[in-house]
Formats: sequence, structure tokens, C-alpha cells
Amino acid sequence: MNAGPLFELALRMGDNALILGQRVSAWCGHAPVLEEDIAMANVGLDLIGQAKLWLTLAGEVEGAGRDADALAFLRDSRDFRNVLLVEQPNGDYGRTLMRQFLFDAWHLPILKGLRQSGEARVADIAGKCAKEAAYHLDRSSDLVIRLGDGTAESRARMQAALDFLFPFVAEMTAADAIDDEIAAAGLGPRLADITREFSDTVAAVSAAATLALPSAPARTVAGPWRGKAGRHTEEFGRLLAEMQWMQRAYPGVSW
Repeated sequence: MNAGPLFELALRMGDNALILGQRVSAWCGHAPVLEEDIAMANVGLDLIGQAKLWLTLAGEVEGAGRDADALAFLRDSRDFRNVLLVEQPNGDYGRTLMRQFLFDAWHLPILKGLRQSGEARVADIAGKCAKEAAYHLDRSSDLVIRLGDGTAESRARMQAALDFLFPFVAEMTAADAIDDEIAAAGLGPRLADITREFSDTVAAVSAAATLALPSAPARTVAGPWRGKAGRHTEEFGRLLAEMQWMQRAYPGVSW
């Protein structure tokens, strides 16, 4: 089997989990209530654990001697393949929750599709990650509904978060050439096959939360920024600087 699409698949899945995990972990010690502080820390740990599984696979497939740590901490921004949604700044807690929900609504169907992969290692990792992703989606859906259908203030914040983040879903649901190669190789599902489940979930939760879905221009697909192709936002450089500084400052450091 051609290692090209398998390597790209592992990178994309790993980078999505890694970067969102980095964003979410920034709430540790800063969340509005203790229960959410603990919950967000656990979600961040889940995502970073998933990232390790995917990036370890990527390193094995690449065969260039790079392990998960090297792929996480020693690549430049152009080499990352995460979608733009996950690198968006945390903003207020409403935006963080909405970003999590939109990702979870996409992540779970993708993982369910990957459980049927013709590559056993992909199917195995996806099976492990899907259990956590199902919990993440249940949690984020519940919070979006409670805050959207809450006070006037909480609803306004959740609507503002949805308006800001929704355009970024275009990149997640539109296949590029690599997505097509992954599907053609039997490694994962076609994005078109999971888009309906994603869209239905987003529509149902938004309706229950009394939030209006905006019309989303496909700016992340046709515009200058496209995370899956390694073209990231200015904020991403700041995120990498924070995440990678120790390994960059002290090459080869070990504990």
C-alpha cells in the first residue's frame, strides 16, 4: 500500500488532536468553575493522548526516524496539517465550547468511518479514540444547548461564537486531493459520506440551543488560508512558539 496517503491521514488526525489539545489545556486553572476546569483538562489530555497515537503511526509509516515528539515539537508551521478551526484562539468560554462542539460533531463520524479502514492500525486507533470522542460530543452538545437556551447574555455569547467559527467548517467537510487519495486507498471514509451526520448534528444542537446557523462562505477552502495544506493563520505561529519552545531551546533534552 502506498505510504503517502497513510502518512497524510495520520498527520491530519494527529495534528487536529494535538493543536486542539494545546488550545484546550490553556484553560487549566482558568475555567469559570472547578468542575469545568477539571473537565476541560481531561478533554485536553484525551486529545493529546490521541495525538500521540496518530503521530506515532505517522512516524512509523514515514520511516525517517521521527517519533511522535519530533513530529509534534520539531516541525515548522507549514508542515502541520490541522484544520484551521482547531487553531482558533480560545476567546471567551462560549467560543471555546462552540469550537469544541463543531470539532466533536465532525470528529466522531470521521472516527467511526476510520474504524472500517482497510489498514488495521488505523482501525485500531480510531476504535480507541471514538470512545472518547463520543463522550466529548455528548458533553459539548449539552453545554452548547444549556448556554444557548440560557440567559440573554449566554445566548448572545454562544451566537457570536457560532457566527465567528462556522465559516471554518467548510474546510472540514470539503475533500481535497489527499482526502480523495485516502478514500481511494481504502484507508478512510469519503468526506461526503460523513458530512450528513455532521450537518444533522450541528443543525439539531443549534435548534435546541435556539441558535441561528449562519450562512458560511467557503473562505477556508478557496481563500489564502487552508490548514490541511499547511497554510495557517498568524495565531498558529504564536501557538507553536509556546508549544515548542523548550524542545527548540534545548535540542534533544530528556527528562
